[in-house]
Amino acid sequence: MRYAYAITGALLLGGTAIAVTTSSNVGAQVAQNEGLQAAAPAGAPASLADMVEKLQPAVVNISTKQRVQVQNPFAGTPFGNLFGQGQPQTRQAQSLGSGFIISADGYIVTNNHVVSAGAEGASVEQITVTMTNREEYTAKLVGRDAATDIAVLKIEPKKALPFVKFGDSSKARVGDWVVAIGNPFALSGTVTAGIISALHRGTGGTYDKFIQTDASINQGNSGGPMFDMRGNVIGINSQILSPSGGNVGIGFAIPSEQAEPIVRTLMKGQTVKRGYLGVQISPLGEDLAESLGLAKNSGEFIQGVEPGKGADKAGIKAGDVIVSVNGQEVNPDQNLSSIVANQPIGSKVPIVLIRNGQRMTVTAVVGERPPEDELNSFAQSQDDEDFTQQQQQTPGKAAEQSLGIAAIPLTPGIIRQLGIPTDTRGIVITGVDGSTDAGAKGLRRGDVIISANNRPVTSQAELDAQVKAVAGQGRNAILLQVLRRGQPPIFLPVRMRDK
Repeated sequence: MRYAYAITGALLLGGTAIAVTTSSNVGAQVAQNEGLQAAAPAGAPASLADMVEKLQPAVVNISTKQRVQVQNPFAGTPFGNLFGQGQPQTRQAQSLGSGFIISADGYIVTNNHVVSAGAEGASVEQITVTMTNREEYTAKLVGRDAATDIAVLKIEPKKALPFVKFGDSSKARVGDWVVAIGNPFALSGTVTAGIISALHRGTGGTYDKFIQTDASINQGNSGGPMFDMRGNVIGINSQILSPSGGNVGIGFAIPSEQAEPIVRTLMKGQTVKRGYLGVQISPLGEDLAESLGLAKNSGEFIQGVEPGKGADKAGIKAGDVIVSVNGQEVNPDQNLSSIVANQPIGSKVPIVLIRNGQRMTVTAVVGERPPEDELNSFAQSQDDEDFTQQQQQTPGKAAEQSLGIAAIPLTPGIIRQLGIPTDTRGIVITGVDGSTDAGAKGLRRGDVIISANNRPVTSQAELDAQVKAVAGQGRNAILLQVLRRGQPPIFLPVRMRDK
């Protein structure tokens, strides 16, 4: 039926075509697409076929065989013995991704998550690399860097392999054409093209500076190369932004300027070492910048300083704003962590900071970044998100204050009750108006305000005086240093009530 219907449609279409070309009422016409040849977009070839033909053999499929330990779901029931006396069982699992060959002797680059265990309790038993000609090799993991999601593999080829080289992503521009090759959804050798949509994108990682592209990237593309129009690798496809799990035109690639030095280090069997100052930082967003009287997104705010580390020895203090390191400006495109991480360990670097509105320069010695588990002990235990989720019923007195905060001086009895250090000086919050910014940001009864506008406060009157001083300078937010039981002090910008 489908075939016969198609024939009928073809005949009708043919008749229409004859009528158009033979009618005496219509002048001589030709089909709309007769002799049409679309011009290539500026800077792009008419076809990518020649370039892709040369590049595809260097792009590989990477799969892992994993063993996952699972608990017996029937443990403790009459059926438990059917599954091995209720003991944990193991099953096999697989993962799939992409990679690309960077040397004729078989070094391969991919994402760390492609060759990592996919679940808790899982272990990777084997990594297999499949070439475009379907040859398979068992790969050895040479090295990995979880912080940037990069891994290097090695296979022992039977002959010299086709390979590709890194290009210079620092010269990439928004609007440049790019090509991605990979294995989305296990469809080997898939080629997609698009443009660079944005540069220096962050998705929450410490060292994020992704290239964003609208070239279709899906599950399985991870670890594959992103090429410029010269065929050089300017990125490693790493992440997608997708509510559905499929492509929505937003993909992220690790830029080659960041990836290549890490790859070279891993190829030597070495671990990646990064510079470290020993500070906790916050972006200088609108509220924080307003509370300090500074321009937003120019620098990063120091929430805390680790004792004995480079920043502490250089005299950097909590409440400072670092605006440049070794001549490199700190901004959303180039954050403090990335700049410091790339400084040679042991080097002395000038750091420009702003303290109480005054610009000053200090010199710090860059240390080596400790392991992540060691860093976690210094990291702030309270997530900022917890602040935004707190709701508080407030006494009437709080509603009368400019900040919506009512507070009383600390006493030895209150200090004991709150369980905070005995030498703490400040005021304890007794109520917060939930309709104010202070309420929205989670300030609550029992929190202790140590300072306001970088000035110590020991009474509600002193707090009100600093609020008045800030307002007199034309600012709509004030910086508070707040202590909550069991947590280190944190700086929090709070907006004043609209009048």
